Amino acid sequence: MNHQNKEYVPVLTIAGSDSGGGAGIQADIKTMSALGCFATSVITATTAQNTLGVCDIHDIPVAHIVLQLQSILTDITPNAIKIGMLSRPEVVMAIAKELKKYPEIPIVFDPVMVATSGDRLIQQETVEVIKSELFPLTHILTPNLDEASVILGREILVKDELEQAAEEILKLGPEYVLVKGGHLDGDVVRDVLVAEKSCETFESTKLTTKNVHGTGCTLSSAIASFLGRGLTVQESVKQAREYVYSAIEAGMEVKTGQGNGPLNHFYEPIRMIKHEMVR
Repeated sequence: MNHQNKEYVPVLTIAGSDSGGGAGIQADIKTMSALGCFATSVITATTAQNTLGVCDIHDIPVAHIVLQLQSILTDITPNAIKIGMLSRPEVVMAIAKELKKYPEIPIVFDPVMVATSGDRLIQQETVEVIKSELFPLTHILTPNLDEASVILGREILVKDELEQAAEEILKLGPEYVLVKGGHLDGDVVRDVLVAEKSCETFESTKLTTKNVHGTGCTLSSAIASFLGRGLTVQESVKQAREYVYSAIEAGMEVKTGQGNGPLNHFYEPIRMIKHEMVR
């Protein structure tokens, strides 16, 4: 007789690997684990990178990516999915085809296009395929200013443009869009979350530190983790922002490598959450 009656909170990340450990799959797994979830992964590419930048990207074969995804979806079905770096049109299309079979799973899509170091991580021809294939499947899209600029084809320079940019991107299909304004000058970080009939602004004090590598990956993974734990989108965004702020603060004076260092993901980890199984 099987007496197992508990389960973890499974959350899936679909992203590229960061050999430096600060962003990508590594940051996602650290974040999900620190927030009490059980992290699973689909690796779309490996990178040769460190705190100074990216020097090479190796693409994983599409067929293998699909098999990774199918293996997880059919066995450890996630409560939420985070998507990060997708550098090729054929990968986007293959992943979208599989995810369409699971419309009940919320997707947090961080459209990784530019690294913290400024390195471009996505092929230009992939952008339009992402818009048409993945945006309509996305529960919440989390572009930073660079990514929002690539999506819209124009530069966003001031805080007053955040809401308008988010509303324009919303028309491309996502249910929610969170435009992150952390790259703007000033002492305050302002992010704008829009849906069809709502708009909410989040603000926090900007921390002065080079250790912000992987911030976007961490935020989107944290949002997915809180969604997986049953929180609303608004509450997930709020708590994820608080987690990222504290992770930056806890690691801002620590030196890791010669460039942009990572966050301290495990400043206050939560024990792996176990729920009673619903049969």
